[in-house]
Formats: sequence, C-alpha cells, structure tokens
Amino acid sequence: MVANRSRTGLGLMIAVAGAIALSGCTGAKLREIEDVPGEGTSGPVFKDEYKKESIFGSGGLTMGGRKEIDPGAGGAGLGVNSFLWRATLDTISFMPVNSADPFGGVIITDWHTQPEAPNERFKLNIYILGRALRADGVKVAVFRQISRDGAWNDSVVPKETAGRIEEAILMRARQLRHETLNQ
Repeated sequence: MVANRSRTGLGLMIAVAGAIALSGCTGAKLREIEDVPGEGTSGPVFKDEYKKESIFGSGGLTMGGRKEIDPGAGGAGLGVNSFLWRATLDTISFMPVNSADPFGGVIITDWHTQPEAPNERFKLNIYILGRALRADGVKVAVFRQISRDGAWNDSVVPKETAGRIEEAILMRARQLRHETLNQ
C-alpha cells in the first residue's frame, strides 16, 4: 500500500515536471512563400518556419525544432557569440584555463606567473555577455597577487588592464569574423 502511494506520487511529480518543461516550447508555423522559378514546382511553396521559445528565456534550453543560426552568433553548441568565444581563448592562450562554460559564456583562468616576474601572478574571469559581436559583449575581471614572505597577497590592478584585454579580445574577434566572411 505504501509502495503504491510512493509510485503514484513519483508519477505525478514526473508528469508535472514534463508539463512545465513542455509549456515553454512552441510548434512550427507554416508560412506561404512565392513560387520558386526553375524548381519544377507549381503553385505556392510552403516552408517550415520555426520560432523557438525557450524554457529559460532567450538563448536558454530549447526543446527540439530548428533555430536559425547567424554565423558567429553562437553556432551549434554555443550559447554566446562564437567569434568572441574563440577570440577570448586565442587571446588568453598563454594562461591555463581552469574552467570554460560555452553556454554561459564564462572563462576562468588559473593563476599565471610570468618567468620574468616570479613574485607576481594574475588570474582572469572573462564573461561573454551575449550572442552579438558588440564592443560591450565581453567583460574581463583581472586579479593580481604578489608573493611576500612566501605568501600570496592580493594587489591592486590598474583599471586600464581589463580594458586592454577586452580590446585585444574584440580585435581578435573582428579578425576572425572578417576571415570567416571572406572565405
């Protein structure tokens, strides 16, 4: 008797979760378009037009269907602008990456020490803020530590440091976009 109630409760929870997940999905709409000359068709041609809504808002988890992909606006598998993502990884390639989340657009490096300055180390947190290639599409937080008496202590980072890294990432993203468009 008790086992039967727990199965019923579990089944109800699964059904409710499924209903909530599916409530964020939309279906396909058919849209009539013009005749396509030379294609051997007669009459109007219909094309599936999918406008996917997401469970978690724009750019979130979608349930099936097709999504139009703008080159560089994320691509398959990325939740952020692919040019900014690749440019960021190229720009910081000399630093060890601790974690990278291509869906959330967050790259966190591990501490990096330059051989010519063994008592100083840097760490970056980089946030790609959207699917568009824009000047405000990337944000960098720079952390610096200096070794004193064998212990690492936080130190001040000049304000222009993060801005210079952001500019380098944006410049590389523009180069990647230009290369892609000219292929």
